[in-house]
Amino acid sequence: MLPVAKILKSNGTCGDILAGFSVTEISEIDTREPVFIEFDGLPVPFFIESLTPKGASRAIIHLTDVENLRDAEELVGREILIDAEEDDSEENDFIGWTLYNRDEPAGEISGMELIPGNPCLCIGTALVPLNEDLIVSADPEKRILVMDLPDGLL
Repeated sequence: MLPVAKILKSNGTCGDILAGFSVTEISEIDTREPVFIEFDGLPVPFFIESLTPKGASRAIIHLTDVENLRDAEELVGREILIDAEEDDSEENDFIGWTLYNRDEPAGEISGMELIPGNPCLCIGTALVPLNEDLIVSADPEKRILVMDLPDGLL
């Protein structure tokens, strides 16, 4: 589970909530997939019925089964989580590969930092954005990833 927002306060009397998004772009939230809120240490799924952006990092959200002010107030202060398991399996395929910056070896990919909308490769102490515009080629047999990185990134 990956935290993407925090419920800041209730909004109105119909169960709407105001959420502040910390790492995820509001436009990247898939309203067809459930979001989760923890209760007693267990993630409980909710579907987003409506999502209205309020600026760059906040949104008014109406969740299924949150029908009144009392329900919304119970959620205040909790985090909204998304299921990030699919990203883990796809992105971790590069761990152990050798990264090349153009023709020069840059190092071995030791891990991934799965920042929503901006996954990064861990090369030593550096984070390299895994952006398709930077990828020149990938050879799964040799486990080599060639990228054209901006000067000074590594």
